[in-house]
Amino acid sequence: MVTRRKSTKKSKWLGHRSFGVGNCKNRRGSGNRGGFGNAGMCKHKGTWVAKYEPDYYGKHGFVRPNGKTMKVVHLFDIDRQALLGKLEKKDGKFKFLFDGKVLSTGSVNHPLSISAKCWSKNAEKKVKDAGGELLSIKPATKPVAKAA
Repeated sequence: MVTRRKSTKKSKWLGHRSFGVGNCKNRRGSGNRGGFGNAGMCKHKGTWVAKYEPDYYGKHGFVRPNGKTMKVVHLFDIDRQALLGKLEKKDGKFKFLFDGKVLSTGSVNHPLSISAKCWSKNAEKKVKDAGGELLSIKPATKPVAKAA
């Protein structure tokens, strides 16, 4: 069986009155460390803030509480999926369904039938020039309860 050795930290200080922390009053409460948490950051801990947290003061950006993000896909991604055979082909066009916005980065080399919430003008032009079409997806509306 393995013998466990005792930590030398305690045994080092046995027989010494203060156990390495100075005066016996130095371990009482939070007053010894200048308060709990962020207390005194603008007063007696100001030099610590200046050295270790220089961005503590001031405003840093804004996050919209009701911000909405929309998923996007680029034409070169869709065209690459068609090239690799990952899209289903119907009526001579590759079908692609996306719940977001289609952007026009890249070129289109295949006729595509894209169903999406919205798209850019250039994306529409590129898809139509390649012999494809863009179809709009209507967001599902919640049924309104009728009052009796």
